[in-house]
Amino acid sequence: MPFHEVCRMDLRLEFVMLASVEGANVRKLCRRFGVSPTTGYKWLERWRLEGVAGLQELSRRPRNSPSRSAAVTEKAVLSVRAEHPAWGGRKIARRLKDLGQEAIPAPSTVTAILKRHGVELGAHGGGQSAFTRFERARPNELWQMDFKGHVALHTGRLHPLTVLDDHSRFAVVLAACANERTETVRQQLIIAFRRYGLPERLITDNGSPWGDGPGSPFTPLGVWLIEHGIKMSHSRPYHPQTMGKDERFHRSLKAEVLSGPPFADLAAAESAFDRWRNVYNSQRPHEALELAVPASRYQPSPRDYVETIAPFEYAPGDIVRRVQQGGHVSFLGRAIKVPKAFRGKAVAFRPTAHDGVFDVVFRTQMIAAIDIRPLDCRPESVHDVSEHLSTMSPV
Repeated sequence: MPFHEVCRMDLRLEFVMLASVEGANVRKLCRRFGVSPTTGYKWLERWRLEGVAGLQELSRRPRNSPSRSAAVTEKAVLSVRAEHPAWGGRKIARRLKDLGQEAIPAPSTVTAILKRHGVELGAHGGGQSAFTRFERARPNELWQMDFKGHVALHTGRLHPLTVLDDHSRFAVVLAACANERTETVRQQLIIAFRRYGLPERLITDNGSPWGDGPGSPFTPLGVWLIEHGIKMSHSRPYHPQTMGKDERFHRSLKAEVLSGPPFADLAAAESAFDRWRNVYNSQRPHEALELAVPASRYQPSPRDYVETIAPFEYAPGDIVRRVQQGGHVSFLGRAIKVPKAFRGKAVAFRPTAHDGVFDVVFRTQMIAAIDIRPLDCRPESVHDVSEHLSTMSPV
């Protein structure tokens, strides 16, 4: 979409930061952001020469600033803290450096300045020790997706939808939704896919609309994602640490955006979310990234979103069956129960190294395994999944 007046600076900043990452495809970014290559390269050159000031339409900040006094440094520290009341000494010091402050105080000095001015530390967020997290090796290898509960508005409720890139912590989606329905999530994902491309895999918890409980993780939304070539994963039941990065993002969102009075309506919430998402991605130093900002580690995916899902051909040797409306298929004389989300879809039974044992595959994702041998012929080492109508287990 083209740049809008309301968020012109935010979009320009996100564009130039993504375009500055090594290996970025600038012309593809121009298409996804809805600007001409001439305009895109103009903003990129101004960003390289002048930083944020170069993205302004009018009034440029002087390239050479006069020497700063201690009073000016303290004023700068307090200004950043006032704008971001949940930030501590390390984040504020790094933000001042990113802004081009000439006299950069140490984090301990920033903390001392805050205390000297009576600023209460630790009043927002934090309070929990970090635990070790693993991260994917490159952007778009895995996105984490979840809702941040139900948040009260003056009238009604808000459902914040969040999608975070595992490698860079880049917030791909932060949307103020009116509900948690499949179509609501789908529309938000389409907006993200058009701008940032497709991830290789998406991980969610087991709740609606992306899961139907721990024993039945496939829903129409998940099937739609698989049809677009995105593999689906679900977190272990009752283990929120599987989604640790998105959970940590929710803590920051609560501390820095949701801790104040309730928003008047969804539009007010969306406006606040847009502003903070820009701050989070492009300005807020992230301690897990050695105080870099997420946009400095993120690149849009080279996999473009395709509006129309293409037909799929299974491999030779696959036994293809179409799932009936009742959620079952007929296979080798047996009625096999398949999750109802696959109704009307073609699935394949793929032979394994064990006679009578088949992988059940939908397009590129394995969704179950099934063993059709008699019980007394099954070695303990083989995963046992019955062909009974109600017990086909997803893998």
